[in-house]
Amino acid sequence: MSSHASNRARVIPLRPVPAEPAAPSEPAAPVDPEPREPLWRDVVGEVLRRERLAQERTLKEVAEAARISMPYLSELERGRKEASSEVLAAAAHALGLGLADLLALSHRRLVHRAQPRPLRSRTAPRRTEASSRYGEVRLAA
Repeated sequence: MSSHASNRARVIPLRPVPAEPAAPSEPAAPVDPEPREPLWRDVVGEVLRRERLAQERTLKEVAEAARISMPYLSELERGRKEASSEVLAAAAHALGLGLADLLALSHRRLVHRAQPRPLRSRTAPRRTEASSRYGEVRLAA
């Protein structure tokens, strides 16, 4: 190993670092991060919390009915923990929901929060006109 080699570790950031302004007198260009899809645990936790609050029930009541700890249910609602299907089913049943109901409510919430994206078709779109180096070509429909 040469004496010029650096002992510094290479750091790979988990999140993109925002760009620094070029000079203090120049306004910084707005950083437009790529929109990220919400995590499943965030969406499910949000649905569990909304349903619990809509029923005017406490964390303690629902946790006892689901037979899970109150701190764990709180972590689920805040999207801090990934729950197993058994725990999700227990929490859903404690709220009077089935697992399918929890899935349907989560799906609605996910679609509501997602950014609209163009849909891609599995088949190529039907084209009636095209251009080529020979000029306009009309294709059979």
